[in-house]
Amino acid sequence: MPSLETLISPIIHSPQLAEISQLIQQTLDDERRLRNEFYADMTPELKIEFIEGEVVMHSPARNVHLDVTVWILKLLHTYVGIHQLGEVKSEKCLVVFPRNDYEPDVVYFSPAKAQGLQADTMKFPIPDLVVEVLSESTEQHDRGVKFEDFEAHGVLEYWIVDAEAQIVEQYVRQGETLNLKMKSSTGELRSETVLGFVVNVRAFFDAQENLVALRALLGG
Repeated sequence: MPSLETLISPIIHSPQLAEISQLIQQTLDDERRLRNEFYADMTPELKIEFIEGEVVMHSPARNVHLDVTVWILKLLHTYVGIHQLGEVKSEKCLVVFPRNDYEPDVVYFSPAKAQGLQADTMKFPIPDLVVEVLSESTEQHDRGVKFEDFEAHGVLEYWIVDAEAQIVEQYVRQGETLNLKMKSSTGELRSETVLGFVVNVRAFFDAQENLVALRALLGG
């Protein structure tokens, strides 16, 4: 992603700087108003996100998407719970970024961030790890604005999971960018954010492999 200096330089030197500034401010004011309405209207029953000034409602997911999400959630939730490494949440967890609000399929918060969560928390901080299971309706955002937002605002690790192709892409932070560390349907995934978490990728896509990995995490 280009630096802020690179992005803003053409605007700073434009003769239309004042007009551009006014337009940006008006856009931000409009988005702030719409975002407040979004917060007022949202309910726990709906899976909705606020992206670039628009409310995005998600349709019901396919069975394979639901299975893969649950299998990943079980493994992360179990491991993090056993080792007291923070908190893992699922898709109804609204994470708040400076401009946008997302409800990823799975998120992980380090102990430092987890300490700030309360029983009535509905707006969560930026996660340390985000997992998105792709669907036709979400892939553009998952690979586009979300990736850029996660990269720009400190997400340490991002897994993009293709349930249909049974492939996981693991992106990890290196300086200011999220770089691809692994893209595979086999082998081991080693998280750089959830300390010590190592799992067979097949456990994300197969019920029996998931049980094997879960038993290993439980020491059984």
